[in-house]
Amino acid sequence: MDIGSNIRAIRKRKNITIAQICEETGLSQGFLSQVETNKTSPSIATLESIAQALKVPLAYLLLKKEERMQIVRKDERKVTVFNGSEKLKVAHLSSTKNVKMMMVEMPPGASTGETPHAHEGEEVHMLIQGKVFVQQGEETAEINAGDSFSWNACTPHSVKNIGDETAIVVIAVYTETDQGRNLL
Repeated sequence: MDIGSNIRAIRKRKNITIAQICEETGLSQGFLSQVETNKTSPSIATLESIAQALKVPLAYLLLKKEERMQIVRKDERKVTVFNGSEKLKVAHLSSTKNVKMMMVEMPPGASTGETPHAHEGEEVHMLIQGKVFVQQGEETAEINAGDSFSWNACTPHSVKNIGDETAIVVIAVYTETDQGRNLL
């Protein structure tokens, strides 16, 4: 864990000097410097006082890099195009360890496949544009722009664009394991 680097980054971002932190916490500058360079591990009580001086929750200091906010700019998105007759375009918006968000563009008549598919996870969808027909098991529905739907993905399911324009669906997928990471 890189707590010291987290402390230093927060302190510098907030334009707070080591001296100011030491004044508020009662810690020596040498000790705080060693904390920031990860040469010493502070106690939880010391971390709590540093967090208070930085005006951040203690838990924020303990986050690993991959647990911090991740930003994916529109022009930096990974985009996957599923060739064949369907031409589904999947933009990978963002993800955490267990949640993945995607935006799928489906041309008129396109579907997620001729036969319903199943996989690990839970999905929540919002139709931004267009009209789609959804099926999970024996249940079916027509979904219009602005509507949302969700399901447990372990039951075979499919989505088909039944409108005259490209359908745009935003999908959030929750999985318990990394095996569910490559869903589309």
